Order: sequence, then C-alpha cells, then structure tokens
Amino acid sequence: MAEVRAGIDRIDRMIVALLAERVGYIEAAARLKTAREEVRDEARIREVLDKVRGHAREMGVPEEPVEMLYERLVEWCVRHELALFDARSERSDAG
Repeated sequence: MAEVRAGIDRIDRMIVALLAERVGYIEAAARLKTAREEVRDEARIREVLDKVRGHAREMGVPEEPVEMLYERLVEWCVRHELALFDARSERSDAG
C-alpha cells in the first residue's frame, strides 16, 4: 500500500506542476487580450472540453469525470483571467 500511495503522491505533484504551467498560460492570455469580452470564449471552452473528452476516451478514462473536472478548471481559469484583465485595466485607467 505504501508504494501505491507514493505513486499517487508523485502523480499529484506532477498534476499540480502542470496546473501551474497552465495558469501561466492563462496569465499570458490575460496580458495579450485587448477587450474584456475576449476573455470568456464559449467556442474555445467547448473546444477544450471536447478535446479532453477525446483524450480521456483515447486513454480509457471515463469521460464524464474528466469533463466535470475540466469544466471547473476552465471556469476558475476564466475568473482568474477576468480578475487579471480587470486589474490591468484599472492600472491603465489610473495611469
């Protein structure tokens, strides 16, 4: 059991590292977008969810929980990006 738990812990660390990398790209997107309306892109969200369902299917992982996790992740990312965009806009307006 200790080996199994150690393996899970190793994978969790890798997942968090990948999430940190993903957040870095979200933050870059917030710097590149010129209009707040660009942040929530429903077509892109659907594309991401479709892709992860396909990846899950290819890897033999149940699609429903993967999509559910990604829906939450994407929603958090959109909120984070909006907050960063708004903070950048406020700094621009103040200066």
